[in-house]
This record gives sequence, C-alpha cells and structure tokens, in this order.
Amino acid sequence: MKKNPCDQIKHGEEEKHLTTKLGGLKTMAFVISTETFEKVASFGLHANMILYLINEYHMSNAKGANVLFLWSAISNFMPILGAFLSDSFLGRFRVIALGTFVSLLGMSLLWLTAALPQATPPQCNGLATESCASPKAAQLALLFSSLALMSIGAGGIRPCALAFGADQLYNPSNPENKRVLQSFFNWYYASVGLSLMVSITVIVYIQDAAGWVIGFGVPAGLMFLSTVMFLLGSPLYIKLMPDKSLFTSFAQVMAAAWQNKHLALPPMESDPGIWYYHKGSKLIAPTQKLRFLNKACMIGNPEKDIDMDGRATNPWNLCTVKQVEELKALIKVLPIWSSGIIIAVSISQHSFPVLQARVMDRHLIPGGLKIPAGSFGVFAMITLTIWVATYDQIIVPLLSKFTKRSRGFSLKERMGMGLAISCVATAVAAMVESKRRATAIRQGLGDEPHGMVHMSAMWLVPQYSLIGLAEGLNAIGQIEFYYSQFPKSMASIGVALFALGMAVGNLVSSLIVGTVDKLTSKGGKQSWVSNNLNMGHYDYYYWILTILSVINVFYYLICCWDFGSSDNKNKIVWDEEEGTEDELELELGDHAKGVASH
Repeated sequence: MKKNPCDQIKHGEEEKHLTTKLGGLKTMAFVISTETFEKVASFGLHANMILYLINEYHMSNAKGANVLFLWSAISNFMPILGAFLSDSFLGRFRVIALGTFVSLLGMSLLWLTAALPQATPPQCNGLATESCASPKAAQLALLFSSLALMSIGAGGIRPCALAFGADQLYNPSNPENKRVLQSFFNWYYASVGLSLMVSITVIVYIQDAAGWVIGFGVPAGLMFLSTVMFLLGSPLYIKLMPDKSLFTSFAQVMAAAWQNKHLALPPMESDPGIWYYHKGSKLIAPTQKLRFLNKACMIGNPEKDIDMDGRATNPWNLCTVKQVEELKALIKVLPIWSSGIIIAVSISQHSFPVLQARVMDRHLIPGGLKIPAGSFGVFAMITLTIWVATYDQIIVPLLSKFTKRSRGFSLKERMGMGLAISCVATAVAAMVESKRRATAIRQGLGDEPHGMVHMSAMWLVPQYSLIGLAEGLNAIGQIEFYYSQFPKSMASIGVALFALGMAVGNLVSSLIVGTVDKLTSKGGKQSWVSNNLNMGHYDYYYWILTILSVINVFYYLICCWDFGSSDNKNKIVWDEEEGTEDELELELGDHAKGVASH
C-alpha cells in the first residue's frame, strides 16, 4: 500500500525512515532555533523580574520573591503535564506548537504591563514601598495571567523539544545514526547553553539600559520568531502519533491493585503461572518488595481475566509484571528524590542576591564594566559548564587510578557531595550578607536601603559558583541515578522527577520566606526579610537554609543506607527490547543530564 509522506507515523514504525521527504538535517535549523529563542526570551525575563515587581508593582521583597518562587514552581510542574499530553493524546508536534503560541501570548501580555501606564500602579518617588499605591486587582490579574501563560507554554516546549529533534534524525537503518544523534545532542546543548548565557547578560542589560518596555519587547519579539520558525518547518517534520503514557500505566497498576485487593497473595515460591506477563518477557514473577502491588498482576480468574489471544481483557483490572515492577522502581527512588528538595531551595535563591547586588559596587574592575544585578547568575552557569566539561575528560581518568572505578565517583557520592557543597554555599551567602550589612551600617545607611555600599558585588561570586558546582554534582547525578534504576522505557521519568523536585523546592522556598517574614515581624519588629536590607537580617535567613541543608545531608545518608540495603535484594533484570522506541529513549537518556542546568 502506498504511503502518504505527510501522514503522521506511529512510534516504532521503521518505515518512517524510508522516506526522504520528512525529517533529517534540514529540520534542525527550525527545531534548534525554536528552543534557542524560547530559552533566551523566558530566562531573560526571570533573571531581573524581582526588580520589576518591586519597582513597578510596589511589592515587598518577601512578596516579590514568593511570586517568583510560585512562578518557578508552576513552570517546573507544567512540563510533566506537557509530557503526559504529548505521550497520551496530542503528540510532540502539537504540544510544542501550542506551547510556543501560549508563551508568545504570555510574553505579549507581560510587555503590555510595561507599555500601558494604566496596567501598573502610579509611579512612586518614595523610597519605601509601604508608602506607595498598591496594585489593583485587575493589574495583578494581567500580570499573573502573563506569568501563568508563560509557564503553560514552557510546559509544552521543554519536555518535547529534545525528543522531537531526535525524532527527525532517528534512523536505525543508518550505521552512522548514533554519531548523527550524538552530534545533534551536542549542538542542541551548545545552543541551549549559549542562549542561557545571552538571556541573563544581554537581555538583562537591555532591561537595565533601555527600560522595561524595550526590555520585555525584545523577548516577546524573540518568542514570535520562535513560533514562526517552528511552524515554517511543519511540512518537513516527522510527526509521531501519541503512544501509551507511563502515567497511564502507573494509574492502571494502582487501579488493578485496588480492584484485586480481595485476592490473597500466594507464598513467595509460588507457580509463575499465577502472574500475568507478556510472551518473551524476562519478568515472569514480581519481587516481594511492596507486595500489595503484586495483586495488580495476579490472575484471579483466567477465563474472565485473559482473552483468546492471551491478553488482559481489561488492563485496568490486570497488569503485567513489568508494569508492576516499573511502578515499584519509581516508588523505591522517592526517598532519595525527596532529599533533593532542599537543594532545590538553595538553587532557586535568585531574587535576594539580585537585591544585594543592586546596592553593591558591580564594576568588574574599578572603573570598568558594570555588571547588571540580574546577571550575576552567569557565574553559577559558568561553574556548572566547566564542571560538566571537565568531569568526564579530566577528573574521571584521574579518579579511576585511585578508586579503580571507570566512572570516578559513584552517583550517590556525587549527589551527596552536591548536597554538602550546597551547605557551604548558603553558609558563604550568610557570611557575605553579614559583612555587607555591617558595612552598610558603618556607612550610616541603616535608613537608606537604596544607598550604595562600599563593597564589591564580586563578593557574591563564590556563593554563585558553589551553587553552580552543587547543581552540577547533585542535579545531574540525580537524573543519571534515576536512569540507572529504571528500564529504558522509563527514560523520560528521570527528567520528570527532577522537574517535580524543583517545583516542590520552589514551593518550599515560598513557604520558608513567608514563614520567616511572618514570625520575625511579630510585635512590630523588623522582619528578617525586610524591604530594607540594611535593617533586616537576610544573613539569618541564609543561616536557616544552611541548617536545613545540613539536616538534609544526614537525611540523605539515611535514605542511601536504606536504599543500599534493599538494592542488593530483588535485583531486576529489565526487558530491554530492541524496538525503536526503546533505542531512541536510551539515546535521550544518555544525554538528558544536560537538562539539569536548564
């Protein structure tokens, strides 16, 4: 039967690679430019947003930080929803297309908040935001709508862009395919890294130098280019139809376990024939860990549960052993995953350092280039990039001589070192802020929160660099650890778990700031996170984060001990079929560690 090259193609059909009309290198300009423009636009907005909220909407430091924490939380959660919609219903192309359009709409609304005078409260010449007019409900609604739309749009683009690009190049019949994919991943991450550098330097500089109207207009224009570029390539793309989602599989296991709760579990050494598995599967009996889930793959009535072809008559009442073990694997890593929440809190501390840098000497050298306050995050990114670049090429070969391990530090060791370094990072932040505050008071700036402190903002570089190193160790280690525990079919879950951890970390950050502000301002006292940095105690706030981080290190050690003691038992030999879907996800898994920093 003759194939229409414009038809959508199902996952796993190698015939999609026989056409020369779809996919290939000719689509890369469209795919990579789409992601690049989106990254420049979105991250360039976030870096300086705390100043916009404080100066234009007269928010307090604590409230502005909480808004950004919640925005980041939603932005990190939405990719999980986007991945579910892509895998289960719409497919990657439609989800990315919708994401670019929604992001463009959100950035356009944000630009309107700066362009329309009536969209923000009246300008206030006073130094204290308490004396300024508060924003009206309609003004806040417009602002929050723009942020929400950008989060929804990011949820469509970020989980799908890398896999969609790989779809265009994946061709198992080509002996050079692995090299081609490797080249694509390298170019992809190089473009993402470059776009992030541009976003927190060039875009932030434009906002500082030209104002918010142009500063928000440039990202909106870049997002428009991103949308146009992606849609222009539409006739050339391979567009895979949605496949069954792992989220659906997990839901089926839980539903089936509940439906079969009345069944009595057999003895440990029972006949494998009681368990449901597909022909050729290596997993013919479930492990004994989390035994209550085993009822999901237990055949209660063969005549009722199995059809003539040997398939389950209702996948919501009977699941395969493999499905059950996949859910168990996810549950098993959750304690170690939870140890990543507090370091996510430390990584997400973008707002307060910007406020500190704003009142410090930001010249790179005396009388030289002046760095925008929102651009200091580039030092964390530079450190992370250097670590990623040197670890495999320099550090691992040196370590292997002493540890006799081909991969240097183990994944658990890398995650633990990242947690420990994050403790040092927040402690350094506390000490630097204590010195900055003491210097400001000595200058007589206690009642002048916007007065310039005679102290170089380069003092902030060590804490940024330490956070970048902690992220390079822990965040990338997290994702690689998840991949080591899951089958190839669950490759996307590693990135999803990390994104969820960042989302929860941002929510916890918001909770900490709100709690500290409320408790320390009781009785008319000055809040530790006061609008006046010189009268507040942001150093105490950083010490709270340090204490939580130290406690978290011990919690992590307990989780590792528990995981290690159970890891030697019930060792799973996953079904690693040679299907195209598994191969593609393996390639994505090998390179997903770059997502950690983005």
